[in-house]
Amino acid sequence: MYSWIWRHLPLGLTGRIIGSLLIVGSVAALLWYQVFPNIEQYMPFTDGQITGTEGGAPGGPPGADTVIVPSASSSLPPADVIPYSTVSNAPAPTSTR
Repeated sequence: MYSWIWRHLPLGLTGRIIGSLLIVGSVAALLWYQVFPNIEQYMPFTDGQITGTEGGAPGGPPGADTVIVPSASSSLPPADVIPYSTVSNAPAPTSTR
């Protein structure tokens, strides 16, 4: 098949090389923009489901999925306070600015 395509491309060696690149690019574009998006829903690549187990992940250290809660003496804000502005991207002024 490839030799048949090569023999039927026009304009000598230069035309055959350019024609071959155009054919390969066209096939790649067809796959990238038409075929792959249509079969994506049938592929397992987007099935990212992470499930935790009580007492740690299987094969991992015990308590690997345990949430660590900081103590009250920590410098972190309380859990119900958002430590950043929800209105703008400008950070809160500090004494060093």
